[in-house]
This record gives sequence, structure tokens and C-alpha cells, in this order.
Amino acid sequence: MVSASSERIMPTALKILIAGGFGVGKTTMVGSVSEVPPLETEERITAASVGVDNLAGVEGKLSTTVAMDFGRITISPELVLYLFGTPGQDRFWFMWDDLATGALGAVVLADTRRLDASFAAIDFFESREIPFAVGVNCFNGHRDCTSEQVRQALALAPSIPVILCDVRDRNSSKEVILAVLEAARAQAAARLTQVAGC
Repeated sequence: MVSASSERIMPTALKILIAGGFGVGKTTMVGSVSEVPPLETEERITAASVGVDNLAGVEGKLSTTVAMDFGRITISPELVLYLFGTPGQDRFWFMWDDLATGALGAVVLADTRRLDASFAAIDFFESREIPFAVGVNCFNGHRDCTSEQVRQALALAPSIPVILCDVRDRNSSKEVILAVLEAARAQAAARLTQVAGC
């Protein structure tokens, strides 16, 4: 006879997407926070991508994600976060809808050298009402603007967290993910208030 206390309890799984433009650090972020070796679908950039992928600003990049990245963070025995990094090139955006299914929230990684590459991800999550936070990846510790300047440049609502981060650093990446969880909690609370007020 199996006692109730010895039964295995399946943890609640929450899905977070790590999205953004090409070369902003999505794979690096998943790898820096995952407690397991991350699944990466990195392939070498070849001559076949010339004229297809825009390498402006990331000319030294040698590989790219062609499907997704995957990592895991166990918050407690009852709660696990699954991290899915999206591919950044336009030609792989068809995968985003499938990856976003069931997502609690998302990180939109931004590079201040190429902020315009963030608009597609922001539009994607706003149109699907998926809560998100913007993580401004400060490459090599270079912080050439404030979070408020990024907020204005991206025309973000005051409720959307904007955090300067270094995705190579585990604690810095965790801070951005915590901001996503808080944004999701705030959106859920606002929806409950709306329902209660009807």
C-alpha cells in the first residue's frame, strides 16, 4: 500500500520565452541560468546566409540558433521554470507561435546598438497579451543609456519592466526573469480585478 506522503508530486511547470533580435544574447542567457546543461541548436553561419540574414552590428558572430534553446530552473519541488530561447532571424519567426503556446511570460532581450531589432518581439507579445520584461544586454559591461531612455525609445508602457543586465552573469539574468514573473503576476491580478468589477 502506498501512503499519501510517499506519492510523487508532479511540479507545476511554467514556461518563459527568451526572445529578441539576432545576436542579442538569448542562447547565452538560457545557458547562464539553466541548472541543467542547456539544449542548444546552434549551427555555424555559412556563406548561404549572405543576403538572407542581417549581420549588421554582429559581423563577428559565427553561429546562430536554428530552432530553439532550452533550459530549466527548479524554484521548489512544486515549481519548475522551463526556458525556451527563440531563434532571432526573420526566417525562423514562424516557430514563435508554437514556442509561445502556454507561455506565462517572456523576456525581450535588447541591444542598444540595434534597438530597432526589438520591435518585432515587443509587437509579438503585446498582440498576444503575453506579459514581458525587456532586458537590455549591456555587452562587456558597457551601459551607454538608462533603462528610462530605452523605455522611451521603444515606446513601452510604464508597467513594462526594463532592466539593464549582463546575460553572461547568472544573477543578472535571474533578475530579468524575476521581473517577468512579477509582470505576469501583476497582469493576472489586474484581470482578476476586472472580472470582480463586472
